[in-house]
Amino acid sequence: MFNTSARLFCLSVTVAGLLSWSQCSFAADRDYIYIVGSSTVYPFATVVAETFGRTTHFKTPKIESTGSGGGLKLFCDGTALNTPDITNASRRIKKTEFDRCLKNGVKKITEIKIGYDGIVIASSVRAPRMKLSRRDIFLALAKRVPDPSGAERLVPNPYTTWKDVNSSLPAEKIEVLGPPPTSGTRDAFVELAMEGGARTFEWINAIKKKDRNHYKEICHTLREDGAYIEAGENDNLIVQKLEANPHRLGIFGFSFLDQNCDIIKGAIIDGVAPEFETIADGSYPISRPLFFYVKNAHVGKVPGIPEYLREFTAEKAWGADGYLADKGLIPMPDKEREKFRHDALNLVPLGGL
Repeated sequence: MFNTSARLFCLSVTVAGLLSWSQCSFAADRDYIYIVGSSTVYPFATVVAETFGRTTHFKTPKIESTGSGGGLKLFCDGTALNTPDITNASRRIKKTEFDRCLKNGVKKITEIKIGYDGIVIASSVRAPRMKLSRRDIFLALAKRVPDPSGAERLVPNPYTTWKDVNSSLPAEKIEVLGPPPTSGTRDAFVELAMEGGARTFEWINAIKKKDRNHYKEICHTLREDGAYIEAGENDNLIVQKLEANPHRLGIFGFSFLDQNCDIIKGAIIDGVAPEFETIADGSYPISRPLFFYVKNAHVGKVPGIPEYLREFTAEKAWGADGYLADKGLIPMPDKEREKFRHDALNLVPLGGL
């Protein structure tokens, strides 16, 4: 016969076993696709998810807007079914993120480029349209800028109005609402707009060859004195704040401009307006590709992933006349779409960066 302590031991083992089984059963029973990531890709993924849920027998995927960096962090946490199946990104995965995925057992990832987007600097339709150069943007928003005296040295940013930056601009206070560090839009903005402006100073451009880290610090570090205001991952909130204050500017993806053109308008950058055609032909200087990443280990464990990929990469969705173009996505050329459709349908793993 068992003594009391033995009975208690067996009971605890049985309870622990039941709990363990229950937790595993719960994880294995997830019957919907879980997607995180970029706020810029979010509206495109949402339309695809809603169409997918409406036209198939699968549940509508759950999508969370966490920012590109935040989404990749969650995605690369491991292969357990409480981690995301797919993460959206408004920039390509970084090597550090890819390496973290590998370290955590996320060894097969399929990269799918979905199209192109422009980063706009917008204001209320009630304000005059801004005409900015990338040099103006750098001088207005960098934490440290070239000495206004002309000396080849950096000083804390002294500019308070746009007219201080460029005499042809209005004497309005510099106040720009933009995304946080976790956002792919922010990553692309500092790389395309801020670096583009910094490179107009030959002596700053020369630093890149000598000390790349110092160069990136100069170009990528934004002001912290109120001229640049982190507005979170909610681009709709930025639109609302621009509507309420016509003297402010906001930074977000072209699709939000396209969907809110009755409220806001985009600044002209280096002489080019942010339009579907100028982003598609590459003449608009602040444009970037958009992506999502698939965790191949979850295919076959979570229902509907291949079918979701088929819906997203169908011509009716991401093609030149697809429903995503109506939402502001700039479609890829035919050959690029063919390449990434093949990768998606065959779950071709990303080989490295």
